[in-house]
Amino acid sequence: MKFTYHYFLIIVCLSIFQGCARKGRPEGGPKDETPPVMVVAKPEHKSLNFNQKNIRIYFDEYVVLRDLSKQLIISPPFKIDPLITPQGTPSKYINIKILDSLKKNTTYTFNFGDAIKDNNESNTLENFKYVFSTGNLIDSLNLSGSVKDIFKKELTKNYNVLLYKADSTYNDSIPFKRKPDYVTKTFDSLNFKFSNIKEGKYFVMAIDEEASDYKFNPSIDKIGFIKDTIFLPKDSLINTPIILFKEKPPYKFKRGKEISKGKIQFGFIGDKELKVKLLSKVPDTFKSATMFESEKDTLNYWHTPIEADSLNFLVSYKNELDTTTVFLRKKKIDSLSISNTIKNTLHLTDTLKLITNNPISKIDSTKFTLVDSDTLAIPFKLKKISINKIGLFFEKKPKKGYVFKGLPNAIEDLYGIASKDTLEYKFSTKEVEDYGSIILNLKKEVDSPVIIELLADEEVVQKRIVNKSKTIEFSLLEPKEYIVRAIIDENKNNVWDSGKLIEKKQPEKIIYLTEILKMRANWSINQEFIIK
Repeated sequence: MKFTYHYFLIIVCLSIFQGCARKGRPEGGPKDETPPVMVVAKPEHKSLNFNQKNIRIYFDEYVVLRDLSKQLIISPPFKIDPLITPQGTPSKYINIKILDSLKKNTTYTFNFGDAIKDNNESNTLENFKYVFSTGNLIDSLNLSGSVKDIFKKELTKNYNVLLYKADSTYNDSIPFKRKPDYVTKTFDSLNFKFSNIKEGKYFVMAIDEEASDYKFNPSIDKIGFIKDTIFLPKDSLINTPIILFKEKPPYKFKRGKEISKGKIQFGFIGDKELKVKLLSKVPDTFKSATMFESEKDTLNYWHTPIEADSLNFLVSYKNELDTTTVFLRKKKIDSLSISNTIKNTLHLTDTLKLITNNPISKIDSTKFTLVDSDTLAIPFKLKKISINKIGLFFEKKPKKGYVFKGLPNAIEDLYGIASKDTLEYKFSTKEVEDYGSIILNLKKEVDSPVIIELLADEEVVQKRIVNKSKTIEFSLLEPKEYIVRAIIDENKNNVWDSGKLIEKKQPEKIIYLTEILKMRANWSINQEFIIK
């Protein structure tokens, strides 16, 4: 009996201890929805003539810092980031240790965004700021506006917005070299707002950057800017969005490198206007072919094998010339491989293409056949549409099955290697009623030609170039969502042209149709598109 009584006391004590240790509200009590409150800051918030190296901010409850690296914006930014503690553990204070020197007569803003939350319920202290000035006043001017990616219909991420004082020390290379005088973020909306800014002239720039160092790296970052400087307090609102775009980087030749026997790659940065000319003496039987890779700044150069240690080339890009030597050490030629561009369905607007890894030198059409599902022979033509692509052209019938075959030795590449296996592709077409159409009533209110692009899954499906207001139709469209955009082709070269920060040149304007067009089978969508 005595043992039972002692055992009972132990259980009661453990239960009391567990109840005391449990975090959070009592069972059944109201949920705490109140965010933390700052009790006091040392030095105090909005201190003047600030010259301290340490700041401590106290709250009325335990807080934790979440995503501080993404949320915290310090303006003006320091060269050496301050040390902020504690991170990862609850505390009733935040400590900021300043490791950099402070500028004279400058207002500093620490905007914690949504980083500060209470420890129990994760209630957020939204947009919390700590401000001080090293001078005898707190700057109070504001600047607001918005940012938009030129190739994005909707906002997809946060962007940094930078302000540079447009004084006698400013020049066009500053955004490449040093941090701005003020910085803010768009956070989760299209809009941005600067606060506690000093009166004066400024250059405004937005950047979508990888390194988040507030310096423009044209090879990887996107950029947007207001062409003319603004003056505060007069220009406190920027009415038009800052348009982000990717600059075309300046040309730079990297090198030529042998990839396999008979194949060389020339790497470069810039437009696909690179040209190579062989300088070495070669036999009369020597053959070569070149083609750019679609997704890379690379020019592929294939050549018939040659007994030589190296080949010398002249590399030209517009008015720039380089010479390079490529050493030949590879022993094996890439064997010929063939693929096709469709799976089971050939859409009525598509063309079946055979794609080879090596340049095509010969096509024996007599070794190919095309029959329908009734095994009837179908007339067709094979056409070489690039150095490594063959197109199959025939009169496609709706809702019909087909079999396309190629016998061994039907295709021969630059190296004289012929296809070894029998090629066989089975596919079918759909009914016309399985598709839909989009009819656009274009009202053109700009002088320049306009490129109309129809996109699905972020890929251009069809495009037209128009010079006046008219009605156009995109037909035989698969049931899916489509986006329409118009490119204002100011220089009339039929492609979109980027801008350039150093020249203060804006990109060609792109206008998106507001509505997303949801296509259904056997359906037609009529839409007006005003381009201005």
